[in-house]
Amino acid sequence: MTSESPIRLIAIDIDGTLLDSRSALPARNRRAVHRAIEQGIRVALVTGRAFHHARPIAEALAPEHAPDALALIVSNGALTKRADGTTLDRRLIPRATALAIVTAMRSRHRGVAVIFDRPDARQYVFERIDWSHPQRHWYYQRNRAFITRVEPIDAALTEDPAQVAFTGGIEQMRALADEVRRLPEASDVTITLTEYAERDFSLLDLIAGGWSKGAALREYARRLELDRSAIMAVGDNLNDREMLAFAGRPVVMGNAVEPLKQLGWEITANHDDCGLADAIDQITGHGSAAEA
Repeated sequence: MTSESPIRLIAIDIDGTLLDSRSALPARNRRAVHRAIEQGIRVALVTGRAFHHARPIAEALAPEHAPDALALIVSNGALTKRADGTTLDRRLIPRATALAIVTAMRSRHRGVAVIFDRPDARQYVFERIDWSHPQRHWYYQRNRAFITRVEPIDAALTEDPAQVAFTGGIEQMRALADEVRRLPEASDVTITLTEYAERDFSLLDLIAGGWSKGAALREYARRLELDRSAIMAVGDNLNDREMLAFAGRPVVMGNAVEPLKQLGWEITANHDDCGLADAIDQITGHGSAAEA
């Protein structure tokens, strides 16, 4: 089965979509992406991850013969980069806005991170984050080369950041998002929640106002001179909604949060059953039986 309109770009979320429940990259997903690239289809990894956390996935996925066929849209749309780290587009939060929000939230929540467009340990700067938390410890161990503690974090806000981030329980982050919405600076940022109900863990991300995964994908498509009808997007969480809505062919993972499943979009298999590969196989004409 092939799509009626030729797909020239596939936008792929990472966690819960490209990766399985063990955060591993299934070989079948890798092969499906490579087949798409071999057919001249570009791929964009569109993720809430910061660049340092997304880059190893891109390096594991990009074929050596066509590294430019894969791009990254990271920090929920704040930055668009090539796999080598070159920045194509950036949408930054004004320094004064970030500082005001961090200051206002300090009495309401313990721990905040600020992410910059930098290649080194100053890319991810944090204040008062408890890294012993089981949902954070692995992240710190894996990415600490890019992480620096600054107390107070105000001293690190010497330039406009790409992202301000908080983490915690789902209800806790929903309440904190409401607190941010009541601030005078709320109109200057986009507020995004990514929720993992099975772990009672949520990510609250703030990026420049008016931006999102979907808005960044729109700009990348414009750079490539592609109409939205030539784009397929695959995702599973709340922060994927704008991206899916923009794409001409939105595909929701079987393990997606319920609000996405209620929007009438195509639903594929879950991430442990390589639902992404199923979706890609439909547009490349490669039957899943060949993978058995």
